[in-house]
Parts: sequence; structure tokens; C-alpha cells
Amino acid sequence: MKNRLTLVPRVSGTAYTLTLMALLLCGAAFAQEKPQRVTGKLPAKAICLICSTGGDSEAEKPAGAVTYKGKTYYFCNSGEIKKFLKDPEIYIPAVLPRPAPSFTLKTPSGDSISLESLKSKVILIDFWATWCKPCVAGMPDIQKIHEKYQSKGLIVLGISIDEDGTKKVSPFLTKSKTKFTYPILLDPTGATWKSWGVKIIPFVALVKDGQILAQWSGTPDPKAIEKAIVERL
Repeated sequence: MKNRLTLVPRVSGTAYTLTLMALLLCGAAFAQEKPQRVTGKLPAKAICLICSTGGDSEAEKPAGAVTYKGKTYYFCNSGEIKKFLKDPEIYIPAVLPRPAPSFTLKTPSGDSISLESLKSKVILIDFWATWCKPCVAGMPDIQKIHEKYQSKGLIVLGISIDEDGTKKVSPFLTKSKTKFTYPILLDPTGATWKSWGVKIIPFVALVKDGQILAQWSGTPDPKAIEKAIVERL
């Protein structure tokens, strides 16, 4: 059996030095992926990252700032900074538009609805849970949006991420003071919200033609949602 030879090109001293420098720079770039607190002077006013995810774009006095992946993010209180430092990917704005993962889910009564069947429609999707107080508090606003724009072609879907949704959602809907007339779907395995990258609820997304065009998490501003809907209808 013949020996196999691997040919290695000769590298000059200059090329070796440049390669080594490139590797060191790459290493430095990866090291900078870790979020770092800003210790210098902050602007008098800035838009809080956490507040802006809920639709609030009003500038206010920042309590601190953090740099991450070459960008600086401002926060209105120290608690938000601690949460961001722990897991920044949860909070940084998503690149939009992005593909909307397909799903077929059932209502509490057993009817199935697929995202694919609504592909040509403008769809507002609200991920929520019965145990999530901000979700429950915001659902009447989603109902009002449904009533206001359904005649213009808007489809509203609520997706419960309750693990035992078959037992909890129906009683919740029955006892609710607000009568929700848009479809409520169940995601008991969590496969849908995970595929959508949902990290914080409530999470509301606007979808059309298989693309997520806008999204809000935390406590969305109904006016910001309506504005985005009107622009797409």
C-alpha cells in the first residue's frame, strides 16, 4: 500500500505574519460579542430598547447603556440592563422581514387552521398564555383591532402557549368579560412558538405572503400595531 502525501504550500514570513494577525483579529472580534456596559457619558435622552419593543419610541433619560455586536443600546432602568446582559439575543431587534414558520394548530373545539391557507391575507398573530397578566390585559385591544379591520381583510389569530391549553383556555374564554371572536389556537407542545423564536410574551407579529413584516414583544402599543396594519391592508 502506497503512502499518501499531503502537499503543504510553503508560506513566506510575511504571509505567515498576516495570517497570524488575521486570526488574532478574528479572535478579538469574537471576544467582543460579549455585551459590555458603557462607562462613558450618556446622552441626555435616548430611546430605551425594552420600551421600544413594545412600541414606545419616546426618548427619555437613560439609566445606562450596553454595547453589543457593534451597536449601543440604551435602557431606562438598571433592571433592564441586568436582563440584557444575561441574554442579549432575547432583546435585540429582529431582522425584518423574515420567513414566517408554517403551522397547523387546533382551536379548543378541534377545528384546524393552517398559516399556509391564509397566505394571501394580512394576518395579526398574538402569542399569549392564560397565566401571563400582560397578555390577558392586552387581549381586549387585539379584539378591538379585529373588530375594526376584519371587514377590510385582516385576519387575527391568538395562539395560546399553555402546556395544558385544552384544560385552561376554554374556561378562560368562557369567564372572560371580553368575548373574543377571533380564532384562538392551541400550541401545547410549544413547537410553534419555539420555531417563531418567541422569547417574551405577549408577542405579536404581522404576517403577509409568508413573511413576518413587523413584530412586537413585551407590552405592545395598540396604536403602533394599527399603524403597521393600515400600511399593509
